[in-house]
Amino acid sequence: MSTLKETLFKKIQEHRPRTTKLVKECADVKLGDVTVGQAIGGARGVRCLVTDISYLDPMEGIRFRGMTIPETFAALPKVPGSEYPYVEGFWYLLLTGDVPTMEQTLEVVEDWKQRSAVPEYVIDVLRALPRDSHPMAMFSAAIVAMQRESVFASNYAAGKFNKMTCWEDMYEDANTLMARLGPIGAYIYRMKYKGDTHIAPDPELDMGGQFAHMIGQSDEYKDVARMYFILHSDHESGNVSAHTTHLVASALSDAYYAYSAGINGLAGPLHGLANEEVLRWTQNFMQKLGGEVPTEEGLKEALWATLNSGQVIPGYGHAVLRKTDPRYTSQREFCMNTPGLKDYPLFQLVKMIFEVAPGVLTEHGKAKNPWPNVDAQSGVIQWYYGVTEYEYYTVLFGIGRALGCLANITWDRALGYGIERPKSLTTAMLEEAAGIA
Repeated sequence: MSTLKETLFKKIQEHRPRTTKLVKECADVKLGDVTVGQAIGGARGVRCLVTDISYLDPMEGIRFRGMTIPETFAALPKVPGSEYPYVEGFWYLLLTGDVPTMEQTLEVVEDWKQRSAVPEYVIDVLRALPRDSHPMAMFSAAIVAMQRESVFASNYAAGKFNKMTCWEDMYEDANTLMARLGPIGAYIYRMKYKGDTHIAPDPELDMGGQFAHMIGQSDEYKDVARMYFILHSDHESGNVSAHTTHLVASALSDAYYAYSAGINGLAGPLHGLANEEVLRWTQNFMQKLGGEVPTEEGLKEALWATLNSGQVIPGYGHAVLRKTDPRYTSQREFCMNTPGLKDYPLFQLVKMIFEVAPGVLTEHGKAKNPWPNVDAQSGVIQWYYGVTEYEYYTVLFGIGRALGCLANITWDRALGYGIERPKSLTTAMLEEAAGIA
């Protein structure tokens, strides 16, 4: 048994009694009243999901296993010659809550290398799709095509389902998926946008570095991939991609079915597609300003004109956060510390918007949160490095988001969470509750 799996086994054994005690002794404890607005408005703010993988604090931003983003980057083992950690070590942290040693991290690196070969039939599926298919449709199709290899599905069909040990099958499926998502994403990229020419994997590289290599990027981009995948990994379990993955897995569907569904949710304009829309708006905004970085006063006037015309400033505001998204800050720091990128005109505009927009939005008075979220920054970095295919950005998001989604459903299975089945009410019931005749 690998170090990661052995550690995870111990963690599960320690955690199960806590969940059992809550269900048996505290099931009737009220966590709050649900309002009509929450019932109609997508259950926003309703406290009815459980995850220990990450927590979104309104003032601190995301915490991964209790650690802030800076703490996470500082604690994890770094790739030699890089200031950024191994994605594989971050996976160990998400699953166990423990910061791995370099030895434990490299064990995961080697495990993923052994699992990373993409089956030829998956390539056949991708090549059979119309070449103008959206890359997220291709990505989802590739994931669900591999369902035939699910260890969980195979054992369940053979009558080997055991509620106490079935998390091990989910663990195996999740690790295989994580090992293959980067190469699958790279194949889609090269097939669609780089003349259908492909780059063989380098056996010496980690997951983030391998992805950069296989899409044909520079060594510098390897750190972009590592940073990007970690920052986009998880954001509690209530967002669409994480919740969808959890929901489908709650029916005892395997990881392939579940994460393919999560990817389909991530593809929506109100979720993972937002980074593309923010970049497009920023570029158009710069064109309206004459193609040059404006003065601060000129930018302020342009932002006011945008708001007064009834439009919003994309990338600003967040459903939960009430300060600058730390994921935005991490990417901003990367830009500021990277020669060439820090002077890139599009980044200079993004930087200036960050310095001016919160004050404008505060004075405008309608924004609950005038600070930037992760999408205000991420597309600019991709564009600078030549990844200029807007529609592909959500695939990048999907590779990273798998870390959180798959870690969550491994724990869901370990703790025996039941099938998700909330109760619906009719509109008439809501009207009666509200005293409306």
